[in-house]
Amino acid sequence: MSVLSLRALNRALLHRQFLTERTGRTVPQVLGHLVAMQAQEPNWPYVGLWSRVDGFTPAQLSVLLEERTVVRSALLRSTQHLAVAGDFRRFRPVLQPVLDRTASTSYFRRVSGGLDTGALTAAGARILAGRTLPRRELARLLALRYPGREGKILAGEVELRTPLVHTPETATWGRWGTRNAVSVTRAEDWLGAPMTPAPAQELVRRYLAAYGPAGVMDVQAWSGLTRLREVIHAMRGELRRYRDPEGRELYDLPFDQETTPELPDPGAPVPVRFLPAFDNLLLGHADRTRVISDADRKRVMPGAAMVLPTFLVDGFVHGSWSVKDGTLRLVPFRPLRAAERDAVAEEAERLLPFLGAANVAYA
Repeated sequence: MSVLSLRALNRALLHRQFLTERTGRTVPQVLGHLVAMQAQEPNWPYVGLWSRVDGFTPAQLSVLLEERTVVRSALLRSTQHLAVAGDFRRFRPVLQPVLDRTASTSYFRRVSGGLDTGALTAAGARILAGRTLPRRELARLLALRYPGREGKILAGEVELRTPLVHTPETATWGRWGTRNAVSVTRAEDWLGAPMTPAPAQELVRRYLAAYGPAGVMDVQAWSGLTRLREVIHAMRGELRRYRDPEGRELYDLPFDQETTPELPDPGAPVPVRFLPAFDNLLLGHADRTRVISDADRKRVMPGAAMVLPTFLVDGFVHGSWSVKDGTLRLVPFRPLRAAERDAVAEEAERLLPFLGAANVAYA
């Protein structure tokens, strides 16, 4: 098996993530290729798409949410994601064990302990049947159904155990800070179609198309699923195999010019790119050194489940950024050479109008 260098893995990942060159594909095509985009804060996927899609405007995603072509719901790693409706219907059942595992943690069991899980889930489904409710109202009604128990926690468990979607008003551009003012409804009511489970192998193939070459632990870290080694080993006959610099086995799809082209030149130059908080580029692998060093990872992921917005220089995380009082503030982790500083400034200036900011400054 060929050994792939860190730069080879970096360039392959950037290419498949549409970060070496913005793509002319449609937003549904890009979302479908990426499988899902993390959307803990609803605005961040818009920034991620701006960096990937040529000419992207917020309306292109907002209209998809309103038309129910794209949905926001708990998905990968039990966190909120945007996904194309058809993919959500197929992959949410595959990922349900991950959400059930989260719903069984002490945070939820301290409130729902002693209750029949199936009965709690069914009670939530009956409350929501055919209608949309604010989370706080679902919580209130569950607290009435189960006196003495905290309704907010019960509602959170129901949302993990039942395929629910968030209505568009809290997932459209400009709604910063609205993630707790969410209205939910049953996915099957919203989409007018049942969940139709895909085989786990399909999820693996889709992952490799957007994140490969990658190892078993990478797929598991991205999805939250466990025990995928047997699934992937059963697919070995259809997959290419490599090793990373540490000798770990990596897998990839067979070459296909449309879906999985030849690996790019490791020495190819790549542009500066700005990534939103929680971008899947940083969360898609167990070994994230292909895009961020271990030292920088501590700065970008300081704890409390935070993942800061970042910018890439030469394909790797070089700093973080934020917007405050109309200023895009850059925090480089290391000094920038003159040419790098110019390239960062140029991309930052292009981002300003999208963010509604006016100035760029270094913190």
